Amino acid sequence: MSAPNRDGGDPSARVYAPDFLTELFRNPLDPGYADAAARRRTVRPSRVRQLLGRPVSLVVIVVIGFLFAVAYRETMAEEPGRAKARAGLVAEIKQREAETDRLTARADQLREEVSRQRDAALGGSQASRLRNLEAGTGLGRVRGDGVVVRLADAAGDKDAVTGADAGPSRVLYSDLQKVANALWAAGAEAIAINGQRLTATSTIRSAGEAILVDYRPVTGPYEVSAIGPGSMRDRFDESSAADLMRTVSRRNGLSFGVKDADNLTLPAAPQPRLRYAEPSVSPSPSPSGSGAVGSTSPGPSGSGTSSSPSGGGR
Repeated sequence: MSAPNRDGGDPSARVYAPDFLTELFRNPLDPGYADAAARRRTVRPSRVRQLLGRPVSLVVIVVIGFLFAVAYRETMAEEPGRAKARAGLVAEIKQREAETDRLTARADQLREEVSRQRDAALGGSQASRLRNLEAGTGLGRVRGDGVVVRLADAAGDKDAVTGADAGPSRVLYSDLQKVANALWAAGAEAIAINGQRLTATSTIRSAGEAILVDYRPVTGPYEVSAIGPGSMRDRFDESSAADLMRTVSRRNGLSFGVKDADNLTLPAAPQPRLRYAEPSVSPSPSPSGSGAVGSTSPGPSGSGTSSSPSGGGR
């Protein structure tokens, strides 16, 4: 760069300053490093330095190898403990699941006993009306013709516990949400996923790599069973959810199929925990049935379609 000639003299007398930026890119190494390298090439290290350098290098290598050996030994020593703890957790999970299944079966027996006692206490018309309301809200076992939608992960996926290769080739909780909502929209009157009945308060979400239906884990293959009118199959096939699942099936190998099913039996959902409602003071039901009459289907909201931060979508 040139400095201006303030005296108005001859332009050839301008003084030029060095371009430091160009020099920096041209010679990025400090001259001192180049001088030190040149001295090392010309001046050989002393005999004492050579003798001391070899043992130090050897000691450093031995120390590093010793540290690696200790770390490997500690890792292998802790492996049996971790395997034992993992086996203990798996055994406890299976024990709790068996206990839950036993209590669920006992609850179903008690529910049937209560239903018989109630039918005996109520009149025929009142008992029939109550059974219809229970069937519509998911609190009663139902039977009828319908469809079964089956979804399964693509072949070749890794262990689901580790979550490896989780993605489009695996069934997501949002896929079950879309299928359940499409079946409600197609006219379904009752829906169950792997035997878990859906109600107006049911949720379908994920926890890690597990899919939960009403906070109970379900595993693949997933079967969404629905009871409804004869036109339900055609209306579901024309839905956007069915079209999306067919596209995912073609692209990623995920299994998706729909079939008609006769004489389906869907279990009753567990009794909900009342938070705000209280039993009526009157021992007999109100003739008007206010507060009980409503839609006999939980509707699209029955699948708990609120987004969960622990999962994803297509």
